Amino acid sequence: TLESRSRANLGLIRKIEQALERNEFALHYQPKVDCRAGRVVGFEALIRWNHPVLGMRMPGEFLPLIEGSELAIRIGDWVIATALAQMVAWKKQGLDLAISVNVAANHLQQPDFLPQLRNKLAACPEIPPDRLELEVVESAALEGVAQISQLIDDCQALGVRFSLDDFGTGFSSL
Repeated sequence: TLESRSRANLGLIRKIEQALERNEFALHYQPKVDCRAGRVVGFEALIRWNHPVLGMRMPGEFLPLIEGSELAIRIGDWVIATALAQMVAWKKQGLDLAISVNVAANHLQQPDFLPQLRNKLAACPEIPPDRLELEVVESAALEGVAQISQLIDDCQALGVRFSLDDFGTGFSSL
């Protein structure tokens, strides 16, 4: 029934929240390759949930349940902080590579997004801000075009790069 499915989803949402508290999430890094030069130019951060019983869970199994929620924002903050920490670790090993992370629309639209991003970047002064690329899903960018556009300008003023993810698959699909 709808009620039992709703209860199950609430239980799963609570487990996702506990997973964040228990540090069960991990980022995996998919290389981004410049095919002409034949070299790795950066990575895309991909979240995984290392569930203590079920093992490694893919994002499609848990992110849709929290879409648009405060928990999604908390996880988004964790992803950005973790990606920056990884860049610091790589830098200490002599690697200077960019990481792109996906950012949810409701996360970007938070009034404190820019100050929090500024603080995270300031905590990692050895990482040039242009090594962080925020990927916004095309549909999210179109939801609040004026606000998102201003935020993109503000983030770019910090040096952070932006890209549209899944461009051409939604509104601008050919």
